[in-house]
Amino acid sequence: MDQDEVPLLEAVAEYHRRGRYGFTPPGHRQGRGTDPRTLQILGSDSFRSDVLATAGLDDRSSSGGYLKRAEQLMAEAVGAEHAFFSTCGSSLSVKAAMLAVAGGRRELLVSRDAHKSAVAGLIFSGVEPRWIKPRYDEELHLAHPPAPGDVEAAWVAHPDAAGALIVSPTPYGTCADLVGIAKVCHARGKPLIVDEAWGAHLPFHEALPTWAMDAGADVCVVSVHKMGAGFEQGSVFHVQGDLVDPQHLSACADLLMTTSPNVLIYSAMDGWRRQMVRHGHQLLDVALRLTERTREQINRRSGLRVLHDELLHEQASHDLDLMHVLIDVSDLGITGYQAADWVRAHRNIDFGLSDHRRIEATLSMADDEASVTRLLDGLDALVAAASELEHPPAITLPSFDDLEVGPVLLPRDAFFGPHEDVSLDNAIGRVSAEQITPYPPGIPALVPGERITAGIVEYLRTGLAAGMVLPDPADPELTTIRVTALP
Repeated sequence: MDQDEVPLLEAVAEYHRRGRYGFTPPGHRQGRGTDPRTLQILGSDSFRSDVLATAGLDDRSSSGGYLKRAEQLMAEAVGAEHAFFSTCGSSLSVKAAMLAVAGGRRELLVSRDAHKSAVAGLIFSGVEPRWIKPRYDEELHLAHPPAPGDVEAAWVAHPDAAGALIVSPTPYGTCADLVGIAKVCHARGKPLIVDEAWGAHLPFHEALPTWAMDAGADVCVVSVHKMGAGFEQGSVFHVQGDLVDPQHLSACADLLMTTSPNVLIYSAMDGWRRQMVRHGHQLLDVALRLTERTREQINRRSGLRVLHDELLHEQASHDLDLMHVLIDVSDLGITGYQAADWVRAHRNIDFGLSDHRRIEATLSMADDEASVTRLLDGLDALVAAASELEHPPAITLPSFDDLEVGPVLLPRDAFFGPHEDVSLDNAIGRVSAEQITPYPPGIPALVPGERITAGIVEYLRTGLAAGMVLPDPADPELTTIRVTALP
């Protein structure tokens, strides 16, 4: 295929060239009806290209095949057999993959460090999770991806599971041994799904961790907006092999997908694919060199430490995406929550991830010396101001035993079943009816159907007081937790 083609972008250009006009949604009519103040801020071109995908960009039968052609080009570009675009983010794509592999109330091996979107998929589908234990670092208090041996142990315990779902890279940039895990799954004739939302760039440079399709995964999901150059919500799921029916996967996605996909999101993914095929290796070469210098420069700052070796020892991650620059700020006597809030308030810089002791800057191929200088200046200001910040409340971090809670009910049954709201202390020993997820990074501390332990309650209580964000609970102040009302 000609990778210089961009069928969706070319179709948008042709739409404008012909001066098409639709008596269809969207009602703003290419910006004609948009509030002038909105146009001034968002720009008229964004509305001009926001057109209907079918009976707009394409005809009512989609005979132009622009989307299908763009997906075929994407699959070829990265070496997959099939690719499907989603405008609802990798959250939808992960759910679609779970439905395709284990839908119909079957079992699925799921790494317990899965994103909240995977738990939502369990609730939606009725699939029973069989948790794979991640490797929990008691010193760093973060979860590393499971090893092939951990996945093998899960298969031995649950041989009837339909497949396995692994997260790699994690939001911290740590990566699983996907080659080994794929071999473990395929030895049993079972598919491997990889939530690779943070790995859109991986196929395009050999110095980055192994891409899931190259490692032998059957389905992998990537978020083009995270480490690529697409709009928010742009996601692609790739398929290969004969263990997952691509038509069934597409049908499962259709159950969840909007019938009014955003052409801007589609077209940006189309253009990004061409950019990466033609220039991606060079762009990532530059980005990786910049990342290496940035990590070295941050490490020279007093009180700051960029994590590396700690994330790669024998009981930790198999590999690491160095473009996740994970910075420990605990030597400054502050939390990552405080650091992120201070730098945002005083230097207008945002960090996507913060926790009890760390902040993370993810670099991309769009960064340059100017943006890195701004980052370093912001960190210098943080170091200078840290001693004046309020002493943070102590967070009672959970032990591995606190996190080893067994499921009592299916997530779906607990979520939709009878429930009641009880105080935190009275919740201990009860079964959670809601998901509670410190965000970011978005890994649930409690999943519906799990027994609530005293350690988790104390972690959530003290974490919230220290600045942890908990978007899920019915009670945002967490004075109560929703539990099942079953005996």
